[in-house]
Amino acid sequence: MTDAIERWDVAPGFSISRVITGLWQIADMERAGGSVDVAEAASAMEPYVEAGFTAFDMADHYGSAEEIAGELVQRRGADSVQLLTKWVPQPGPTRREDVRSAIELALQRMRRDRIDLLQFHSWNYADPGYLDTLLHLQELKEEGLIRHLGLTNVDTPHLRIIICSGIEVVSNQVCFSLLDQRARLNGMTDLCQQHGITLLAFGTLGGGFLTERWIGQPEPDWEHLETWSQMKYGRFVSAAGGWEALQALLRVVKTVAVRHEVSMANVACRYILDQPAVGGVILGARLGISEHRDDNTRLFDLALDDLSQSELDTAIARLEPIPGDCGDEYRRPPFLTASGDLSDHIEGLPPPYAAGTGIDGRTRVLTGTVWEDLAGFSRAVRVGDRIVVSGTTATHGTRRIGGNDAEAQMHFVIDKIEGALQSLGARLDDVIRTRVYINDSSDWESVSRAHGDRFRHIGPANTLVQAGIIGAGYLVEMEVEAWLATDRR
Repeated sequence: MTDAIERWDVAPGFSISRVITGLWQIADMERAGGSVDVAEAASAMEPYVEAGFTAFDMADHYGSAEEIAGELVQRRGADSVQLLTKWVPQPGPTRREDVRSAIELALQRMRRDRIDLLQFHSWNYADPGYLDTLLHLQELKEEGLIRHLGLTNVDTPHLRIIICSGIEVVSNQVCFSLLDQRARLNGMTDLCQQHGITLLAFGTLGGGFLTERWIGQPEPDWEHLETWSQMKYGRFVSAAGGWEALQALLRVVKTVAVRHEVSMANVACRYILDQPAVGGVILGARLGISEHRDDNTRLFDLALDDLSQSELDTAIARLEPIPGDCGDEYRRPPFLTASGDLSDHIEGLPPPYAAGTGIDGRTRVLTGTVWEDLAGFSRAVRVGDRIVVSGTTATHGTRRIGGNDAEAQMHFVIDKIEGALQSLGARLDDVIRTRVYINDSSDWESVSRAHGDRFRHIGPANTLVQAGIIGAGYLVEMEVEAWLATDRR
């Protein structure tokens, strides 16, 4: 193993190479119904380990990636590599036994007794079941089946909710590149630095669009691209300003690369590795077909000088910002996925809560809190086109969510209200009035900031009041009114 490979301490006693080999392209290689030879693919991974690139990233849905990693472990021993995998369950209820079965399957495939880093993805924050799943995963961590718990594609507000609710995560894997600066622009890097969370960056080469292959080239036929990665990151190129905007960026990257006598890929990766909280970049490998180990090694000899940094910053500032926060490409339009929607990932989103219509014609939703049963009220009631949602605190079952952080509590309150609206056929966009109550006047700014994050594009009427809120530890409560427009009835 070479000493030239930079490493990063994700957690005490858990160190990874800062260039992580991504195995998502295994699924791409198998998408036509074929299969990758597990033994041959594992053999193709061995030179990475010998070069010092000992960390590999995979997922339950990356074809046979976990089995290939397991073959490598069988040959070289469990301590020779760090295996980072993901679990991406379908939307809807997930029982404790489902969580255990998923982790045991991953362990069986990877031939390990313990997962080094299990990264969890949720499809719908308005369904609080994702928090139950994380709590079940934390139980398995305490049991010893998971060494460290991480996240993937989680945005800034929900990372705050998770951290402040006492769930012990060490990392968040997000898209981060010269094209996609959401992690820097939306407070993600600041939050991670504050709480010691490592960012793992994928998409850093934009599906290859940020390399020599595409500079000075005519715009490709977007309907006939070679790989899923190109199909996906072609949408990022479009969102960032289109082909000419990409070419302008590539010319600057090329200038910097020539100055430092490195590849454009080295420049693109070094820029992201130098961002706060970033522990590593995930670079995909088409095992046995396309490999870039030697070039990746040269990345660690590169230090961007002030001039290069300034040139890159200026070029990035000329791009259109990718909309939303980290992970939004999987949760809301525009869906920056290979297919342009979620059809390749999920069949649909089930309602977070059950809704029932009474003999009076009113449709009601309950969310299962003790307050609803004790006081005899519904979380939300729909009458015709009008929906009213009761005063809602950061309560999930018997648990208070968000700890003592008013901003985290407020975001969860909005999530819960959004879940009630979804269960009644409405959206957060249908809200026309919000009423917010806070215990402590010093929380007005953080609560208002969360309200602004979620409602700025909607612009409902709003009232903010300081009032005594019932229940120990609750810092904020909110009620809303929504109206479905004619075309949504």
